[in-house]
Amino acid sequence: MKSETTNPNLKNLIISLKKAQKDVWTRIASDLAKPRRQRRTVNLSRINRYCAAKEIALVPGKVLGDGELTKKLTVAALNFSDDAKLKIEKAGGKTITITELLKTNPDAKGVRILG
Repeated sequence: MKSETTNPNLKNLIISLKKAQKDVWTRIASDLAKPRRQRRTVNLSRINRYCAAKEIALVPGKVLGDGELTKKLTVAALNFSDDAKLKIEKAGGKTITITELLKTNPDAKGVRILG
């Protein structure tokens, strides 16, 4: 039996992503529909290693503050640790929600999914 999330904000996000009808957003919706223990957690060191400057990193889960960020990036995620937010902003980057990314970039151009 598949359990469903009880968080109304997350439910609305999953519905919005499915309505976007792009393969990228459908994949993110399926990742977010998984139980919390199966969602991705990504450290800043991994984001720094795999993303180019001025790219958009998308994490369908939580961004943790382990490591350093040396590039100016926009990072979209479901959640951020306080340390991760601070380090991203210190590097000149920006933190946004997945909902904001969907509204500003519905075609997912220049987005790299990490996790």
